[in-house]
Amino acid sequence: MTILKENFIEQSTKTDLSALNERQREAVKSEAKRLLVLAGAGSGKTKTLLQKIIYLIEEKGVSPSSILAVTFSKNATNEMIDRLIISADSTEQYGKILVDKSLTKSEKDKERFFYQKKYKWIDGLTVKTFHSFCYSVLRNFGVNEFDNKFRIIGDAKRDEDDELSKLVAPETVFEVVHKLLIEQCEDTDYLLQLKRYILDYIIDKIHITKTSNKFLTKDGKYFTTLDGTKVRSKSEQFIADWFYRHSIKYEYEPLLNVKDFSFHPDFYIPEANLYIEHVSDKSFSMVNKEEQFEKGNLLLVKTYESMTKDSALFNHSLDKIVKNRLPHDYHKTVSLTYKEEFNGYHEDVRDFVVQIIRITDMIKVENTDFKLVLENAKKDQHERVRHFYELAIPIVEKYINYCTDKSYLDFNDLISKSASLFQNQADIANKYRSKYQYILVDEFQDVNNLQVELIKLLLTDETQLFCVGDDWQSIYGWRGSNVSYIINFAKHFPNANIVKLNLNYRSTQNIVGASNEVIKHNKFRVDKEIHAAKKSEHKIVVYSGNSEEENIQFCVEKVKLLLNDGMTNEDVLFLYRRSKMFSPYFLAFQKKGIQIQSKTIHAAKGLEAKVVFILGLTEGYGGFPDIWLEDRIFQIIKKADHDLLLEEERRLFYVAITRAKEKLFLITEKGNESSFIKEIPEIFTVRTSSSIKSVVDKIELCKNCSSQLEKLWRVCPYCETKII
Repeated sequence: MTILKENFIEQSTKTDLSALNERQREAVKSEAKRLLVLAGAGSGKTKTLLQKIIYLIEEKGVSPSSILAVTFSKNATNEMIDRLIISADSTEQYGKILVDKSLTKSEKDKERFFYQKKYKWIDGLTVKTFHSFCYSVLRNFGVNEFDNKFRIIGDAKRDEDDELSKLVAPETVFEVVHKLLIEQCEDTDYLLQLKRYILDYIIDKIHITKTSNKFLTKDGKYFTTLDGTKVRSKSEQFIADWFYRHSIKYEYEPLLNVKDFSFHPDFYIPEANLYIEHVSDKSFSMVNKEEQFEKGNLLLVKTYESMTKDSALFNHSLDKIVKNRLPHDYHKTVSLTYKEEFNGYHEDVRDFVVQIIRITDMIKVENTDFKLVLENAKKDQHERVRHFYELAIPIVEKYINYCTDKSYLDFNDLISKSASLFQNQADIANKYRSKYQYILVDEFQDVNNLQVELIKLLLTDETQLFCVGDDWQSIYGWRGSNVSYIINFAKHFPNANIVKLNLNYRSTQNIVGASNEVIKHNKFRVDKEIHAAKKSEHKIVVYSGNSEEENIQFCVEKVKLLLNDGMTNEDVLFLYRRSKMFSPYFLAFQKKGIQIQSKTIHAAKGLEAKVVFILGLTEGYGGFPDIWLEDRIFQIIKKADHDLLLEEERRLFYVAITRAKEKLFLITEKGNESSFIKEIPEIFTVRTSSSIKSVVDKIELCKNCSSQLEKLWRVCPYCETKII
């Protein structure tokens, strides 16, 4: 990988590049076939990318139709088009339309469409999200890969009046997976296995060691049977479930008094007049109980823990013990249905369906085979993980087949089917490769495996690939993005060049300096030294309250002062790691009639404000960093690494810090300060907090005789000196 030289020699151009700094001009004028522009926060990356497009058209005479610019969101696409229109609109009317608060979003969208059509060079460009681009590919040329009259299936349905309703499936992903799960439950064995899984691992959580008080029960019954009875052990649960599957009525721990004392046998089967005691190493001595059964001439059969090690043998033993003692005409059967079995458990089933959807997405993004996933899961040491995949993978397979049958594509399918089209249909692939000789990708730090595969399939040796991004701002690993693609860019795109935009135009020197120092603690990154274009005397304020109430009061008072000093609500932004962190602050501001911008840090990516408050900067659970090593279930598909997760949390903190233009407030708690705050050198911060009241009362002494004085005394009673 080649780093382009900083002392770039300016040449005369038709395109006005005077507004660009030296490194931005390097990027715009570069002829490299594979170029990565590493753009620090606030360094003008979008401006550089758009100037590249204008330069190609004006200076190089490139046809707009041969340029493809790819973004990650519709908002980013609209922003690009807006800024291109503004550059072309000599009347400056379009810029006024965008800031006109009296116009609705729909009205502005119509104006955008009109102006885009007005300027043919803009209309000739292809500026799309990954999904929108793939949609057009499959719709127009995907007939040999998939039904080109497909519909998009997602998380929400559209109203029939919506013009896009014909393009969207009439059912959601959740509805389809839930429906397929119910259909699968027509198989009684599957139905009961699913119910057993949900009772054990979602409701009873038997895989979690019962040490904390919230898991402890007074009677020691932790296990739920298929009919809802609570029992004491997994073995007793097995016995009760066997009764349920064979429609045999039973009583659990009935009260029995034969002669000498009362006690509770484990099971009683009325139809067989049979008592069963399950004996394990945790059982009390059976001698006294057995004597009582003999005195009452009652039928008792014992089962043993060793028998449970072989489920087939245990089933056979129960069959011999119980069925032979039932009346000869006993043939009661009960038809088990999903509706009856999961009555009262619908929310838990919903959680299971959500997990199936999650692993389906992961399987697609990681571009792996679901059958291989099941093979790997079967080797896992934990029964819970094995059972989950045995239940989930049949539904994943049904979902994939169902979507194919109904001509549905989800958002991952759009990309994978497009990639498959280019791999299998050389004529279509060559059409797109020859059409798009210049490919520009925004926010490259957020790409996933499927997206990179798609990009590579569009490239030839002559294609210019121009990628813009910042590895320090890669914060979407949890939804499949892979930061290694930008860090190891040259590995994935050989003979690549790199330009680093290192001048931050957004934030002051203290904010930029602090963000540089924080991110240096990450090992997996590209070295950059970002400098601030703006100077200010304001340092970052770190406030440590003794309680959340004190933090809220501090923030309310500060916001009131800022508003009194001429700031607007839009100038102030509150950021937090998780939504629940802001709830008490919201109520406090609501009482004061103050409306402030507030967002999770993930949602704030790309935003900026004059003043930023970052809340919840505490250590440990519920704080920030909040490292969440997800359920082991998901590790089967993609392994999680604690250190890499911590680095993503630090990148998230970096993003939060760099949203601030002028002032930054970091809100923490005394004695529980986030480790991220400790990574900021004191030179960039000023610390403030409410003082802790002394636990030792101040003692007044007589200045003359040094005797201890009481508060209300005016004269020392020991030396009669007057107290001032």
